[in-house]
Amino acid sequence: MPQSNPIETVNAWVSAANSQDIERLVALSDPEIEVGGPRGSGRGSQLLRDWLGRAGLTLETLRTFARDNTVVLEQRGVWRSLETGEVTGERALASLFQVDGQRVMKFARFDTLEEALPAGELSLVDAI
Repeated sequence: MPQSNPIETVNAWVSAANSQDIERLVALSDPEIEVGGPRGSGRGSQLLRDWLGRAGLTLETLRTFARDNTVVLEQRGVWRSLETGEVTGERALASLFQVDGQRVMKFARFDTLEEALPAGELSLVDAI
């Protein structure tokens, strides 16, 4: 089912990532999606596939901020070993998304909400 607004698209994208549904994740992403995080950034569906295959990350959304086609999620990230499923790390983080139509064009992970909001040209007043 097509997503009708950027927040719905982002929520569907996060759900697909959390359930390791790579085909759904790719379908919700632009073929040249920009993926960024602490280790740098790159583009494309293959990079997205590689990231999901090794990250072992699930994201719980705590708060949503949005304006136009930009969405920032304050989240709790939990990393698990892909081999054992045991938790290997947990921390607060924030994710920035830029959406065009019904596809995510950019996903970037930040260590703090205070870094993510200005990167998306958003502020606390953009809370949903």
